[in-house]
Amino acid sequence: MAFCMALPLAVLTTGLPVPRALERRGFFFDMIRDALAGVMAENIEDCDATTAARLPDPSEVSGVIVTGSPARVGTRDPWMLRIEEQLRRYTAAGTPVFGICFGHQLLGNALGGKAEPNPNGREIGTPELEVLELDELLVDLPARPVVMMTHLDSVTVLPPGAVALARTTLEPNAAIRFAPRVWGVQFHPEMDATLIGDYIQDRREALALEGLDPDGLLERRVESAFGRQMLRRFVAEQLLK
Repeated sequence: MAFCMALPLAVLTTGLPVPRALERRGFFFDMIRDALAGVMAENIEDCDATTAARLPDPSEVSGVIVTGSPARVGTRDPWMLRIEEQLRRYTAAGTPVFGICFGHQLLGNALGGKAEPNPNGREIGTPELEVLELDELLVDLPARPVVMMTHLDSVTVLPPGAVALARTTLEPNAAIRFAPRVWGVQFHPEMDATLIGDYIQDRREALALEGLDPDGLLERRVESAFGRQMLRRFVAEQLLK
């Protein structure tokens, strides 16, 4: 059963998926909306945070999701700094926030931590997640949930008060609770193994140059609904109660 909120859920879009994934499933906003189907009605608004004249104020939204992006946090572009300033405002106001991949990294920078190139190198594929801390968004889990991962950068220094909730072999901060109502995940809960395959295909040349095996990564993909369940729980527990 879908629910409708008085104020919309704002999706701050920060870039485009790779062409194969874009053709298959649309923009990041489309993937997130599809992942939330059945949990809430169509009270979801897309905001291109790279070009918008203004970002929604805390009083105008029930919650915020910040998408992934091909952009790199180290470039510190003006639009990134503008999002980070707004993330500080959302956090101070108690607005529920969920950052995905690049959005997760922006939260790390915005709240006093550090995001930079992952010292362990690129992570792409469907690695297992090791849960470190119990959390309201991490319940009813399989022993080793699988996540959809593709990234070069990471949150390497946690902001004050933040807690690492889960890790993978290459990513020690795969999920972080930044504040009581603010979470970030380095993985892509809106994606499935098919879309991760699109990313592996798109990055095939770079992966080979880095000594990785694109065909092996494709063969070892594992499907999992865990990420989507976590995203849906964020909405159900933080926005609809």
